[in-house]
Amino acid sequence: MKSTVAIGVVLLILLAMFGAGGCSYNKMVNKQETVTSQWAQVENAYQVRSDLIPNLVNTVKGAANFEQQTLIGVVEARAKATQVKIDANNLTEDKFKEFEQAQRGVSSALSRLLVTVEAYPDLKANQNFRALMDELSGTERRISTERKRFNDVVQDYNSHIRSFPNNLFAGMFGFTTKAYFQATEGSEKAPEVKF
Repeated sequence: MKSTVAIGVVLLILLAMFGAGGCSYNKMVNKQETVTSQWAQVENAYQVRSDLIPNLVNTVKGAANFEQQTLIGVVEARAKATQVKIDANNLTEDKFKEFEQAQRGVSSALSRLLVTVEAYPDLKANQNFRALMDELSGTERRISTERKRFNDVVQDYNSHIRSFPNNLFAGMFGFTTKAYFQATEGSEKAPEVKF
């Protein structure tokens, strides 16, 4: 009789653990899929920016005496950034840093291009150029929005898999934390403006 009760208690405990593990596993899968989906949105926003660059470069090329090195820098930065691919299931710190560095290269090259454009009033007045700049500006806002949304879903996922008792099941099933987008180094300092 005592052994039957003991076996019943052990089976009840195992059943409860199995049920909790199954529910926890399903929730972790759901949250991981949300991270993967949001990562696709981030990549999509960056792809839109990347797709705008050839049109921008071609529009600027038409300006007489435009600095070719600036255009070459933009094209090379774009090419480098499009080569960096990250699998959503492998969002490690190192992979993330590589992706962000490539994207910062594009942003930096575009900034140099825009500074150079200031010396070309005819180009700034060009309707195609202005339309492309408006699109680029909107795309940059979209990138920022998608990055924030990504960080939000990663925070939800990471919190879920690190909290007890989910952390026990996460380790057993191979769920690991995902990396966040970080602010660019030095962005905490406001730029100095001189007139």
